[in-house]
Amino acid sequence: MFTDFFLVLKQHGIPVTLKEHLMLLEALDRRVVEYSVDDFYALSRAIYVKHEKNLDRFDVLFGRYFQGINRLPVEKLVEIPAEWLQKGLENRHFTDEEKAAIEALGGLEKLMQRLQELLEKQKERHEGGDTWIGTQGTSPFGSDGFNPEGFRIGQPKGKQGQAVKVWEKREFKNLKDDIELDTRSMKVALKRLRLLTREGRPEELDIDTTIQKTSKNGGILDLEMVPLKKNKIKVLMLFDVGGTMDPYIRLCERLFSAAKYEFKHLEYYYFHNCLYEHVWKDNRRRFEEKIPTLELLNKYNKDYKLIFVGDGTMAPYEITAKHGSIEHYNEEAGAVWLQRMKTHYPYFVWLNPTLPRYWDFTPSISIVKEVMEARMFPLTLDGLTQAMRALKDTKRKYEETAE
Repeated sequence: MFTDFFLVLKQHGIPVTLKEHLMLLEALDRRVVEYSVDDFYALSRAIYVKHEKNLDRFDVLFGRYFQGINRLPVEKLVEIPAEWLQKGLENRHFTDEEKAAIEALGGLEKLMQRLQELLEKQKERHEGGDTWIGTQGTSPFGSDGFNPEGFRIGQPKGKQGQAVKVWEKREFKNLKDDIELDTRSMKVALKRLRLLTREGRPEELDIDTTIQKTSKNGGILDLEMVPLKKNKIKVLMLFDVGGTMDPYIRLCERLFSAAKYEFKHLEYYYFHNCLYEHVWKDNRRRFEEKIPTLELLNKYNKDYKLIFVGDGTMAPYEITAKHGSIEHYNEEAGAVWLQRMKTHYPYFVWLNPTLPRYWDFTPSISIVKEVMEARMFPLTLDGLTQAMRALKDTKRKYEETAE
């Protein structure tokens, strides 16, 4: 496995040698690092990459070669053998009767208790069943099956979008801020949220004053220069990334580019599904460089306009329950953090890239909309226009316009 990775690096132009490869194998044999993708990545990069110009290429090749290999959090679960979760049937289809027969187990706490019992009892791989951790079945635990309230284990990508927790470390990408295609109309919509003031060096010609002063001087030209008008509005944007937001990456990038162009005072952070006690600036280092959400409340005053961008699609537990996060054990429900943000920032909206006609079919969207006091708008040009108007008014209740 590692020899093939060594050859991949060599074939794609990274100058690696057999000596370095043997050094890596020796380090692994001596347990220089723990059994962790992150630790192995750091070790292999330190040994193989000798010049900074090859760092990006190494990251791309590492991601492609080791895609889907993740480590389960040992502090919460014992290690689950990978063969238990391997696909045995690539295309098993569940009938409507099978889906209808599957019922929720009674909430997050019962799911956690049941999973712990299975980890203590299960001794072999299972496929197609309704009880054990396995694949292609209707058990709440495993991969490539169906259950309305399941824990996805060992499956790189969701299918139903209903997993209560995901036992894997997923990598998200940062939004690009230089996307120009189709951003002009977004810029026009964002201009509705303006507070223009003149500041800086006098670089713009004041025609009216110039004409007036020239007339008083008997026709002798007297130029009057003024500073450029700039938008003084302060904006704090929080972007949902990963999972069900992946289909909307390009749309969010266009919004991000337009916002960076339009707002001089723009601050942005990322979260996943629902806001909790931490946010981050760089998705590539979101586990190492977390930023406490309370720090945002202390750093940015209530003059900032708060804009959430997310589809609101998740398990309802992620909003309403303690420990409900799909990725970690949050001590407070997501709704608590949303309420804190609302209390601190009186000017707030939620932009949803999902079209409004689908909102009523997803319980979590309805919950988020209620928490946000109906200030949820579709991420369309018309929705942006409505949202910018709403950010100027803290009193009115807003309803989305169905499309």
